[in-house]
Amino acid sequence: MKNNKQFIMLIAALIFLTALSLFALNTTGVLKIFSPGRTISVEKKTEVIEDIKKPVVNPAPDFALLDINGEKKSMSDFSGKVIILNFWATWCPPCREEIKHLIELYEEYKHRGLEIIGVSLDWNAQRVAGPFAEEKGINYTILLGDQNVVDLYGGIMSIPTTFIIGRDGGIRDKYIGYRNKTDFEKDIEGLL
Repeated sequence: MKNNKQFIMLIAALIFLTALSLFALNTTGVLKIFSPGRTISVEKKTEVIEDIKKPVVNPAPDFALLDINGEKKSMSDFSGKVIILNFWATWCPPCREEIKHLIELYEEYKHRGLEIIGVSLDWNAQRVAGPFAEEKGINYTILLGDQNVVDLYGGIMSIPTTFIIGRDGGIRDKYIGYRNKTDFEKDIEGLL
C-alpha cells in the first residue's frame, strides 16, 4: 500500500511539474520557476538559422535500366529536372487508371522541366510494356524494372508507388497507391 501511494505521489508531482513548465513560459522567452516564497527566472535560449530554405531530403538512388526500345537509361540522364518516378505494371487496375493522368501531366509540364519515368514491374516487362505503352499512347519514358531498382527504392511492396524528385535529385514525396492529376500537380508546381 505504501508503494502505491509513493507511485501516485510521484506521478502527480511529474504531472504538476510538466503543467507548470508549460504554462510558466511567458512571451518574453523567460521561463519562470515558482517555488514557495521566490521566483527564479531562467532565460530560454534559441538559435535561429536563416540559411535553411528547404528541408533536408534523401537523394534519389541512381540506377540504369533498359527502356522499352532497348536503350539504357539512368536517373542521372534526367538530372536537373523534376521527376515523377512511377513503379507500375500493365495488369494493375489503379496503375492503368493513373497512367492517363501521367500522360496529361507530361504533356502540360514537360516544357517546364518535368520528366516522368514509369518503371514497369511486370514479370515479362520486356514483352508486354512496349505494346501496352503504344496502345495507351504513353508519351513519357518507360523502363523495364528489376529487383535491384526495387531494392534501391526501399522495396516496392505495392503498386503503383510513386516518388516525386526535385531538381536537386532529392526525394520530396512518396505515394503508395493511386493518385489523380491534381495530387501530382500540387507537388510539382512548387518544384518546377
